[in-house]
Amino acid sequence: MELFVNEMGEGFPLIIMHGLFGISDNWVSLGRKYATDFKVYLVDLPNHGRSAHYDEFDTPFMASKINEFMEEKGIEKAYIMGHSLGGKVAMQLACLYPEKVEKLIVADIGPKAYPIHHQTILLALNSIDTSKLKLRSEADEVFVKYGLDEGTRQFLLKNLYWKTPEQLDWRFNLKVITEKISEVGKALPADYKFEKETLFIRGGASGYVRDEDWPAIRRQFPIAVLDTIEGVGHWLHAQNPQEYYTKTMSFLK
Repeated sequence: MELFVNEMGEGFPLIIMHGLFGISDNWVSLGRKYATDFKVYLVDLPNHGRSAHYDEFDTPFMASKINEFMEEKGIEKAYIMGHSLGGKVAMQLACLYPEKVEKLIVADIGPKAYPIHHQTILLALNSIDTSKLKLRSEADEVFVKYGLDEGTRQFLLKNLYWKTPEQLDWRFNLKVITEKISEVGKALPADYKFEKETLFIRGGASGYVRDEDWPAIRRQFPIAVLDTIEGVGHWLHAQNPQEYYTKTMSFLK
């Protein structure tokens, strides 16, 4: 299978997609909680984690890969949840294949266009020659030089793995992500619509989904509801996992 997927639990399918530079492992703790009620599929998005690398990197392509995975698995319908880039892919999937999506949860991202804002991370990553790395801490030292905060550094370092006993490398496809980063910031096409139950959940201190975005979101997701976890930023599911779980479960149930 082209996508790496961590499966857990039994019941109605719940497919969860991580954000840019993320991996399915980021969701294991929450995944286990959902798995007491659902059959959970934690997906590594294309060009991320242990999934295949491709020359393509845009949300319609990634949504098509999730659809292919569902067909291979015989999943006729699922609850779909995505954070950040995963949320963009989730929205595409819901609009392109609405019959496959029973309910949709979009975490801290909207359908609007977002300017490229990962330049510093990309500069830091591209300045590291992984063929010369002997220790993870050497990569961390580069991140410090580029002014990346502790949380971001640890998040990125989770992607560093031993390709061979002597060779560290990134799990994500850095070349293609760097070349095509502008693709994933594009807006959902204005004529796309998903008319089933949708939850947009945001971090109160994030700024990714603003009050003034709501009318435009409701045009494309007409019965969507908005919920906020106060006091957290873009990584709402990691910063307050209990409230994230409680709010999303009450929506799914």
